[in-house]
Amino acid sequence: MTTHDPIPARLAALKTATTPDLKAQWRNLFDSEPPPFNRRYLESRLAYRIQELAYGGLKPETIRRLERLGEDLDGGDRKKSQMRADAMPIAGTRLIREWQGVEHVVTVTADGFEWQRRPYKSLSAIARAITGTRWNGWVFFGLKNRRART
Repeated sequence: MTTHDPIPARLAALKTATTPDLKAQWRNLFDSEPPPFNRRYLESRLAYRIQELAYGGLKPETIRRLERLGEDLDGGDRKKSQMRADAMPIAGTRLIREWQGVEHVVTVTADGFEWQRRPYKSLSAIARAITGTRWNGWVFFGLKNRRART
């Protein structure tokens, strides 16, 4: 496919392109190295970029409105804005972990977590308080599989 092919044909061709071809298109369209994400991500971002270049991107007022809505949701906190909305368990969720014969219950709150009636910002801090050693709190409470990252 070339940049002169009709947009629908270019979008359809993404589904059958090899991963090296997708990465080459990424380099061409974004003028940067492709990120180390999966094929589905590359396809969706390339599809958006192809349409953006052909039809134009978001209007400046739309971008400003989206930024304002985002700030309303996360209070302008950059760390929160980079976290996936579905990454945090729903407030009120109880996480239960047995450690050395003792059952520990953590409650998810709107601002973080609560353990033994004390607020905590992170599960890692709670896991450290329980074990006395450094732990990834998400792994400790079974919310993240260590091997899934490799």
